[in-house]
Amino acid sequence: MRDVRPGRVIAWTLLFLGGVLMVMPIVLMLSTSLKTSDQIYDLRIIPASPTLANYVSVLTSSEFIRWFVNSTVVAVISTASNVFFGGLVGYTLAKFDFRGRYIVFLAILSTLMIPTEMLVVPWYLMASQFGWLDSYWGIMFPGMMEAFGVFLMKQFFETVPDDFLEAARVDGMNEFTIWWRVAMPLVTPAISAMAIFTFLGNWTAFFWPLIVTTSQDLYTLPVGLSSFAVRQTVQWEMIMTGASLATLPTLVVFLLLQRYIVRGVMLAGLKG
Repeated sequence: MRDVRPGRVIAWTLLFLGGVLMVMPIVLMLSTSLKTSDQIYDLRIIPASPTLANYVSVLTSSEFIRWFVNSTVVAVISTASNVFFGGLVGYTLAKFDFRGRYIVFLAILSTLMIPTEMLVVPWYLMASQFGWLDSYWGIMFPGMMEAFGVFLMKQFFETVPDDFLEAARVDGMNEFTIWWRVAMPLVTPAISAMAIFTFLGNWTAFFWPLIVTTSQDLYTLPVGLSSFAVRQTVQWEMIMTGASLATLPTLVVFLLLQRYIVRGVMLAGLKG
């Protein structure tokens, strides 16, 4: 009891209340997904007669499966592209001394200050000129390489000892092989952190996929679920059921890579 201090009690109480506030929307989402349409406005967290009929209806719907596949394709390809190109550019900026290197780096960082809403019109014009409207490429190309990934990878590559790279050059490796086989394995926390951020960002993206797609076959999950709210009646139970299923992949990814993402964010903050 001597270790119990008023400040510590207040801190833990505030953390507990904050945790409850963060978890309550998820609890309400799961609760609503187990209700029928007649029970939607029943505020009880545990439904009077919970049912899995909503999950059966959603999972047997070909539209939801198609939207799930679309989101998976977009998120996985965008994540792989960000890891590859972000790592390549970050390694170049960190380990090669060439004229204008810092200007290039500052130019890349400056794009982080541009709101996404200002980029929608140029993106749309580009997609239209290249014939990418209502296509996978149209959805993916704005997020296939991001400035944050370049910044994060550059910060980590600067911590890689040059002696390792010089030893690889002495062994006859070319620069691409050195980057791929020597440098990349040494920055696994950064790769994991960038991968999970990119995956979550593309998985939950709504604004741009809504603009660039017109056919339901190319809807991603956020856009597809929103279509339940623009029909004759708002099907809240279906929206919450779809949202619950859409949350599962993000939880799995986070749980698998949690220790990497925490370590990556901590080291990136210390390095920055």
